[in-house]
Amino acid sequence: MRVMEIKEFGAPEVLVLATRLDPALPTFGSGEILIKVHAAGINRPDVLQRKGFYPVPAGASDIPGLEVAGEIIGGDLSHADNQFSLKIGDKVCALVQGGGYSELCTAPIAQCLPYPKGFTDQEAAALPETFYTVWSNVFMRGQLSAGETLLVQGGSSGIGVTAILIAKALGFRVFVTAGTDEKCAACLKLGADLAVNYKTQDFVEEVKKATNGKGVNVILDMVTGDYVQREIDCLADDGRIVIIAIQGGSKAEVSTNQILRRRLTITGSTLRPRPVSFKKQITEQLYTNIWPLLNSGQLKPVIYKTFSLDRAADAHRLMESSEHVGKIVLTV
Repeated sequence: MRVMEIKEFGAPEVLVLATRLDPALPTFGSGEILIKVHAAGINRPDVLQRKGFYPVPAGASDIPGLEVAGEIIGGDLSHADNQFSLKIGDKVCALVQGGGYSELCTAPIAQCLPYPKGFTDQEAAALPETFYTVWSNVFMRGQLSAGETLLVQGGSSGIGVTAILIAKALGFRVFVTAGTDEKCAACLKLGADLAVNYKTQDFVEEVKKATNGKGVNVILDMVTGDYVQREIDCLADDGRIVIIAIQGGSKAEVSTNQILRRRLTITGSTLRPRPVSFKKQITEQLYTNIWPLLNSGQLKPVIYKTFSLDRAADAHRLMESSEHVGKIVLTV
């Protein structure tokens, strides 16, 4: 099979087209299936892996790519986790541990979902990584509840756009930050109630103004560093900060007095190392709460640009430029 592999850590050009042996067909009892990949999503962890900053978990493929969409061609379809009665020939999108930038990829059947009605391969491939991440962090960990407001740092990213779309579809008020006026305008067009240009505006001041001084209830943070104290300052009492990346640095100095006095929570998670059993919970909750919105057309991913598999390096350059609004997808 053709794959895009990382020949060494470094710039996008270290991604090279190569040929590898097809993966072995998963055996009975493995709980895994083999997918003929039609499209694969590009995500920030792929870039970190290419640079050598995101070690591959034990047992995972060294080929980058954490989400795929395509056709089931074999594997353990009798497994108890086959909750959607999937069969050979069905089209699924899947969250995977690695190996997405390839023509064939294995996936736990518990992390597979059927294509939403009318979805293209590219649209289906744009779902798993951001939808699993947003759902597990904003709703499962952050416990965003009726009547509450969400603040998303980096609203124009793949994660940010998905957070806007899901939260608005479920009736929540959503604030975002972005780095240009154009990106802020794009976020407002997607449904955000407030978009703050973090380069020219103080998001704490703007959030306080928009909430009559109360603050927001949940913050999805991909920055950390010196943002954390400012996020504490614009949290409502009993508010929650959920950290999913540390683009602004891994250390922060915070007012523990505020955390104590106002009952604040600072938490975080990474999805890739979590067990299949946890990801199955997310799969089930997405299918129950989000798939009906996708099937009805009320909710649809935003795809900024697609590239052919052999142009994965160009896709990474676009990802690192941060010019995009929404998802970047490879066609295989």
